[in-house]
Amino acid sequence: MLQIVVWKEPDASVPSAIVRADGKISIPLIKEVDVMGLTPLELERMLTERISKLIHGADVTVIVKEITSRKVYMLGGLKKEGPLMLPASMTVLQAINAAGGLSEYAKRKKIYILRNENGQQQRLPFDYQAVIKGERMEQNILLRPDDTVVVPQ
Repeated sequence: MLQIVVWKEPDASVPSAIVRADGKISIPLIKEVDVMGLTPLELERMLTERISKLIHGADVTVIVKEITSRKVYMLGGLKKEGPLMLPASMTVLQAINAAGGLSEYAKRKKIYILRNENGQQQRLPFDYQAVIKGERMEQNILLRPDDTVVVPQ
């Protein structure tokens, strides 16, 4: 979700522009804009150039308000399964907590993370019992977008 601010032009500004699945946003005056793959600075330059044709001396600022495309997937013996929004950094233990914790039937020593790395799927072990005791802390890795945490039952 982006905020587009055109200085001193509230009618040309957009408080919340959602980037659609097709990579575009809609804004007044110039309608559809393809933003896929652009940094906020690149988008500012492009919008300033396009809006300046309609508003002399336009000054555009782009603010990233929310990132909703970074997810991990929680599967199996958890109180809440499904996609989980991934903030800047989250460990396996934090993700399990965010999913409501383990169910009573979860196999705490057999949890693993599925990760795609260079086209290959990796299976990374996670022993919940050991980690909460302060052992095998190297298993409490930072999750990456599209990781799947599997908790066997």
